[in-house]
Amino acid sequence: MNSITTENLDIAYDDDLIVESLDINIPHGKVTTIIGPNGCGKSTVLKAVGRILKPKNGMVYLNGDDIRTLSTKEIAKKMAILPQSPSAPSGLTVSELVAYGRFPHQKGFGKLTSEDKKIIQWALSVTKLTEFENREVDTLSGGQRQRVWISMALAQQTDLILLDEPTTYLDLAHQLEVLELLYDLNRRQGCTIAMVLHDLNLAARFSDYMIAIRSGKVIKHGTPEEVMTPDVLKEAFFIDAQVVHEPKTGRPVCLTYNLLPAAPVSGKEV
Repeated sequence: MNSITTENLDIAYDDDLIVESLDINIPHGKVTTIIGPNGCGKSTVLKAVGRILKPKNGMVYLNGDDIRTLSTKEIAKKMAILPQSPSAPSGLTVSELVAYGRFPHQKGFGKLTSEDKKIIQWALSVTKLTEFENREVDTLSGGQRQRVWISMALAQQTDLILLDEPTTYLDLAHQLEVLELLYDLNRRQGCTIAMVLHDLNLAARFSDYMIAIRSGKVIKHGTPEEVMTPDVLKEAFFIDAQVVHEPKTGRPVCLTYNLLPAAPVSGKEV
Protein backbone atom coordinates (compact mmCIF):
# COMPACT_ATOMS: atom_id res chain seq x y z
CA MET A 1 0.00 0.00 0.00
CA ASN A 2 1.23 3.49 -0.89
CA SER A 3 0.40 6.74 0.90
CA ILE A 4 1.22 8.78 -2.21
CA THR A 5 1.38 7.74 -5.86
CA THR A 6 2.11 9.97 -8.85
CA GLU A 7 1.43 9.16 -12.49
CA ASN A 8 3.04 10.97 -15.45
CA LEU A 9 3.55 14.06 -13.31
CA ASP A 10 4.79 17.21 -15.09
CA ILE A 11 5.67 20.16 -12.86
CA ALA A 12 6.69 23.57 -14.18
CA TYR A 13 7.38 27.11 -13.05
CA ASP A 14 5.76 29.17 -15.81
CA ASP A 15 7.21 27.64 -19.00
CA ASP A 16 10.22 26.08 -17.26
CA LEU A 17 9.53 22.34 -17.00
CA ILE A 18 11.26 21.07 -13.84
CA VAL A 19 9.80 17.55 -13.52
CA GLU A 20 8.60 15.45 -16.44
CA SER A 21 6.52 12.25 -16.51
CA LEU A 22 7.31 11.42 -12.89
CA ASP A 23 6.04 8.14 -11.46
CA ILE A 24 6.86 7.60 -7.78
CA ASN A 25 5.39 5.75 -4.83
CA ILE A 26 5.75 6.71 -1.18
CA PRO A 27 5.10 3.51 0.79
CA HIS A 28 2.65 3.59 3.66
CA GLY A 29 4.15 3.23 7.13
CA LYS A 30 7.75 3.72 5.98
CA VAL A 31 10.40 6.45 6.08
CA THR A 32 11.10 7.62 2.52
CA THR A 33 13.82 10.06 1.53
CA ILE A 34 14.23 11.83 -1.81
CA ILE A 35 17.84 12.57 -2.74
CA GLY A 36 19.48 14.31 -5.67
CA PRO A 37 21.67 17.28 -6.63
CA ASN A 38 20.68 20.92 -6.27
CA GLY A 39 18.12 21.94 -8.86
CA CYS A 40 16.99 18.39 -9.64
CA GLY A 41 13.41 18.98 -8.50
CA LYS A 42 13.34 17.33 -5.05
CA SER A 43 11.55 20.19 -3.28
CA THR A 44 9.36 20.77 -6.32
CA VAL A 45 8.11 17.17 -6.14
CA LEU A 46 7.34 17.54 -2.43
CA LYS A 47 5.38 20.75 -3.08
CA ALA A 48 3.37 19.08 -5.83
CA VAL A 49 2.42 15.99 -3.85
CA GLY A 50 1.51 18.27 -0.94
CA ARG A 51 -0.69 20.38 -3.27
CA ILE A 52 1.32 23.51 -2.58
CA LEU A 53 2.25 23.61 -6.26
CA LYS A 54 -0.20 22.71 -9.03
CA PRO A 55 1.23 20.20 -11.54
CA LYS A 56 1.10 21.03 -15.23
CA ASN A 57 -0.03 17.50 -16.06
CA GLY A 58 -0.43 14.13 -14.41
CA MET A 59 -2.03 12.74 -11.28
CA VAL A 60 -1.30 12.64 -7.56
CA TYR A 61 -3.14 10.13 -5.40
CA LEU A 62 -3.32 10.39 -1.60
CA ASN A 63 -4.27 7.06 -0.05
CA GLY A 64 -5.79 6.13 -3.40
CA ASP A 65 -7.86 9.33 -3.77
CA ASP A 66 -7.27 11.87 -6.52
CA ILE A 67 -5.81 14.76 -4.53
CA ARG A 68 -7.63 17.28 -6.76
CA THR A 69 -11.00 16.04 -5.46
CA LEU A 70 -10.11 16.63 -1.79
CA SER A 71 -10.75 19.88 0.06
CA THR A 72 -7.88 21.68 1.76
CA LYS A 73 -9.30 20.72 5.14
CA GLU A 74 -9.60 17.05 4.11
CA ILE A 75 -5.98 17.02 3.01
CA ALA A 76 -4.88 18.69 6.25
CA LYS A 77 -6.52 15.85 8.17
CA LYS A 78 -4.52 13.28 6.21
CA MET A 79 -1.19 15.00 5.51
CA ALA A 80 1.03 17.51 7.32
CA ILE A 81 3.62 19.50 5.39
CA LEU A 82 6.70 21.20 6.85
CA PRO A 83 8.53 23.48 4.38
CA GLN A 84 12.18 24.46 4.49
CA SER A 85 13.04 26.75 7.42
CA PRO A 86 9.49 27.53 8.63
CA SER A 87 9.10 30.63 10.76
CA ALA A 88 6.58 31.52 13.46
CA PRO A 89 5.23 35.00 14.31
CA SER A 90 7.32 36.75 16.93
CA GLY A 91 6.16 36.18 20.49
CA LEU A 92 4.25 32.96 19.78
CA THR A 93 4.71 30.32 22.46
CA VAL A 94 5.41 26.66 21.83
CA SER A 95 1.95 25.52 22.90
CA GLU A 96 0.29 28.25 20.80
CA LEU A 97 2.13 27.14 17.68
CA VAL A 98 1.39 23.46 18.30
CA ALA A 99 -2.28 24.38 18.75
CA TYR A 100 -2.40 25.50 15.11
CA GLY A 101 -2.19 21.82 14.25
CA ARG A 102 -5.75 21.38 15.52
CA PHE A 103 -7.19 23.89 13.03
CA PRO A 104 -8.32 21.29 10.43
CA HIS A 105 -10.39 19.56 13.11
CA GLN A 106 -12.06 22.64 14.59
CA LYS A 107 -15.61 23.80 13.96
CA GLY A 108 -17.50 27.02 14.49
CA PHE A 109 -15.37 29.72 16.12
CA GLY A 110 -12.38 27.43 16.44
CA LYS A 111 -12.20 27.31 20.22
CA LEU A 112 -10.00 24.55 21.55
CA THR A 113 -11.96 21.68 23.04
CA SER A 114 -10.81 19.50 25.90
CA GLU A 115 -9.97 16.83 23.30
CA ASP A 116 -7.86 19.37 21.34
CA LYS A 117 -5.96 20.29 24.50
CA LYS A 118 -5.37 16.63 25.30
CA ILE A 119 -3.92 16.02 21.83
CA ILE A 120 -1.71 19.13 22.08
CA GLN A 121 -0.28 17.89 25.37
CA TRP A 122 0.29 14.48 23.81
CA ALA A 123 2.14 16.02 20.86
CA LEU A 124 4.31 18.10 23.22
CA SER A 125 5.06 15.01 25.31
CA VAL A 126 6.03 12.84 22.33
CA THR A 127 8.45 15.49 21.08
CA LYS A 128 9.81 16.12 24.60
CA LEU A 129 8.68 19.74 24.64
CA THR A 130 6.37 19.82 27.65
CA GLU A 131 8.85 21.82 29.74
CA PHE A 132 9.09 24.43 26.96
CA GLU A 133 5.35 24.85 26.26
CA ASN A 134 5.23 28.39 27.63
CA ARG A 135 8.52 29.49 26.05
CA GLU A 136 8.48 31.70 22.98
CA VAL A 137 9.43 29.73 19.88
CA ASP A 138 12.06 32.23 18.74
CA THR A 139 14.01 31.77 22.01
CA LEU A 140 14.66 28.07 21.31
CA SER A 141 17.60 26.42 19.60
CA GLY A 142 17.34 25.30 15.97
CA GLY A 143 16.80 21.67 16.91
CA GLN A 144 14.16 22.58 19.49
CA ARG A 145 12.31 24.76 16.97
CA GLN A 146 12.22 21.90 14.48
CA ARG A 147 10.73 19.69 17.19
CA VAL A 148 8.02 22.32 17.76
CA TRP A 149 7.05 22.24 14.09
CA ILE A 150 7.01 18.45 14.14
CA SER A 151 4.86 18.62 17.27
CA MET A 152 2.42 20.87 15.41
CA ALA A 153 2.29 18.32 12.60
CA LEU A 154 1.57 15.57 15.12
CA ALA A 155 -1.25 17.64 16.59
CA GLN A 156 -2.90 17.47 13.16
CA GLN A 157 -3.11 13.72 13.75
CA THR A 158 -2.28 12.82 10.18
CA ASP A 159 -0.86 9.51 9.02
CA LEU A 160 1.60 11.23 6.67
CA ILE A 161 4.20 13.94 7.30
CA LEU A 162 6.14 15.59 4.45
CA LEU A 163 9.33 17.46 5.38
CA ASP A 164 11.51 19.56 3.09
CA GLU A 165 15.10 19.60 4.38
CA PRO A 166 14.24 19.27 8.10
CA THR A 167 17.95 19.36 9.07
CA THR A 168 18.88 22.56 7.19
CA TYR A 169 21.17 24.87 9.22
CA LEU A 170 21.39 22.38 12.10
CA ASP A 171 24.65 21.11 13.56
CA LEU A 172 25.44 17.40 13.67
CA ALA A 173 23.88 16.78 17.08
CA HIS A 174 20.65 18.59 16.24
CA GLN A 175 20.43 16.81 12.87
CA LEU A 176 20.50 13.49 14.70
CA GLU A 177 18.02 14.77 17.27
CA VAL A 178 15.46 15.64 14.59
CA LEU A 179 15.97 12.51 12.47
CA GLU A 180 15.89 10.18 15.46
CA LEU A 181 12.61 11.82 16.51
CA LEU A 182 11.11 11.25 13.04
CA TYR A 183 12.38 7.66 12.97
CA ASP A 184 10.89 7.04 16.41
CA LEU A 185 7.56 8.57 15.35
CA ASN A 186 7.49 6.18 12.43
CA ARG A 187 8.32 3.14 14.53
CA ARG A 188 6.19 3.95 17.57
CA GLN A 189 3.28 5.97 16.14
CA GLY A 190 3.13 4.45 12.65
CA CYS A 191 3.50 7.82 10.88
CA THR A 192 4.52 7.66 7.24
CA ILE A 193 7.46 10.02 6.79
CA ALA A 194 8.57 11.44 3.44
CA MET A 195 11.39 13.96 3.33
CA VAL A 196 14.05 15.62 1.24
CA LEU A 197 17.63 15.39 2.53
CA HIS A 198 21.00 16.46 1.16
CA ASP A 199 23.10 14.30 3.47
CA LEU A 200 23.31 10.89 1.78
CA ASN A 201 24.61 9.06 4.83
CA LEU A 202 21.84 10.34 7.07
CA ALA A 203 19.30 9.47 4.37
CA ALA A 204 20.59 5.90 4.18
CA ARG A 205 20.77 5.57 7.94
CA PHE A 206 17.19 6.62 8.69
CA SER A 207 15.27 5.54 5.58
CA ASP A 208 13.41 2.39 4.63
CA TYR A 209 13.03 3.58 1.06
CA MET A 210 14.97 6.06 -1.07
CA ILE A 211 14.25 7.83 -4.36
CA ALA A 212 17.19 9.25 -6.34
CA ILE A 213 16.27 12.03 -8.77
CA ARG A 214 18.24 13.97 -11.35
CA SER A 215 16.84 16.59 -13.74
CA GLY A 216 13.30 15.83 -12.64
CA LYS A 217 13.52 12.11 -13.42
CA VAL A 218 13.83 9.10 -11.14
CA ILE A 219 17.18 7.36 -11.53
CA LYS A 220 16.64 4.66 -8.93
CA HIS A 221 14.24 3.82 -6.13
CA GLY A 222 14.34 1.10 -3.51
CA THR A 223 16.03 0.25 -0.23
CA PRO A 224 19.11 2.21 0.88
CA GLU A 225 21.25 -0.76 -0.20
CA GLU A 226 19.74 -0.58 -3.69
CA VAL A 227 20.04 3.20 -4.07
CA MET A 228 23.32 3.96 -2.25
CA THR A 229 25.60 2.34 -4.82
CA PRO A 230 28.55 3.79 -6.74
CA ASP A 231 26.66 3.47 -10.05
CA VAL A 232 23.56 5.30 -8.80
CA LEU A 233 25.60 8.07 -7.13
CA LYS A 234 27.63 8.44 -10.31
CA GLU A 235 24.49 8.94 -12.38
CA ALA A 236 22.75 11.19 -9.84
CA PHE A 237 25.64 13.37 -8.66
CA PHE A 238 28.43 12.81 -11.22
CA ILE A 239 30.77 11.58 -8.50
CA ASP A 240 33.04 8.58 -8.18
CA ALA A 241 31.99 7.32 -4.74
CA GLN A 242 33.33 4.62 -2.45
CA VAL A 243 30.42 3.03 -0.59
CA VAL A 244 30.93 0.79 2.42
CA HIS A 245 28.63 -0.64 5.10
CA GLU A 246 28.80 1.05 8.49
CA PRO A 247 29.51 -1.63 11.12
CA LYS A 248 27.12 -0.33 13.80
CA THR A 249 23.95 -0.10 11.70
CA GLY A 250 24.90 -2.16 8.66
CA ARG A 251 23.63 0.66 6.43
CA PRO A 252 25.55 1.85 3.35
CA VAL A 253 27.79 4.88 3.81
CA CYS A 254 29.49 7.08 1.22
CA LEU A 255 33.01 6.97 2.64
CA THR A 256 34.70 9.25 0.15
CA TYR A 257 34.16 10.53 -3.39
CA ASN A 258 35.74 12.45 -6.24
CA LEU A 259 34.12 14.74 -8.76
CA LEU A 260 34.02 13.18 -12.20
CA PRO A 261 35.49 15.15 -15.13
CA ALA A 262 33.16 17.54 -16.91
CA ALA A 263 30.42 17.26 -14.30
CA PRO A 264 27.70 19.81 -15.03
CA VAL A 265 27.29 22.79 -12.74
CA SER A 266 24.16 22.44 -10.58
CA GLY A 267 21.51 25.08 -10.77
CA LYS A 268 19.46 26.74 -8.11
CA GLU A 269 17.61 24.41 -5.75
CA VAL A 270 13.88 24.22 -6.57
